Amino acid sequence: MDRRSGVGHGGTASSSIGSSGNGAFADNVLRDVPADSLHFLKRPAAADPEGLLVLFHGRGADERDLFPLLDALDPAHRLLAVTPRGPLYLPPGGAHWYAVHEIGYPDPTTFTETFGVASEWLDALAADTGIASDRTVLGGFSQGAVMTYALGLGAGRPRPAGLIALSGFIPTVAGFELDLAQPLPRVVVGHGALDPVISVEWGRRAQESLAGVGADVTYHESPHMAHSIDPVFFRELPEWIDVTLGLAA
Repeated sequence: MDRRSGVGHGGTASSSIGSSGNGAFADNVLRDVPADSLHFLKRPAAADPEGLLVLFHGRGADERDLFPLLDALDPAHRLLAVTPRGPLYLPPGGAHWYAVHEIGYPDPTTFTETFGVASEWLDALAADTGIASDRTVLGGFSQGAVMTYALGLGAGRPRPAGLIALSGFIPTVAGFELDLAQPLPRVVVGHGALDPVISVEWGRRAQESLAGVGADVTYHESPHMAHSIDPVFFRELPEWIDVTLGLAA
């Protein structure tokens, strides 16, 4: 995580939760990805997948950062789970989804280009796997949460079953429009009250905006957390995913 700039945000997240312990990244890399698409890691389901889980990393991380969290979120391996890499390489290093100049307002040029690439990639993933959007949960941390909101609520985008937005914000970008008409996906918003990178006010604002249009929103504010994932709250998410996809016993 880059804390050197007041407008910098993102970074690694999985270290606060722990690793799945398999460490088998190389075996899951899908190679020969077209230049206009996204590199990603894939964790297969144990049998025919009952849904799709996609996690988007934060600024300066990559597809490996949230990969260890897939087993924690889906311990029974009922889902196909994927972590893509942001397509941009910007200072201070690592992969990015867009350039940052002001929190809440992604750079229009880089955001628009990435949104188009990520949309096409996500649609191709759905087509290749045969897993429909209503069997899909999108999630992310920091910049990845911003992309989760954009891809899940953007005008013209297929509606996923659920969104998990951790330490992020709903983006405001020239030329980008949200579609907040019903039916809306279920949403989890998690934010640290002490976040110095993306203020908790952004999480509160997202909860208020989505609840105000009738979305089913679970909001958790962690009183002692900064810009990270609360491991206590994280342990509640597997059950939320099961309920969202109709997999709960």
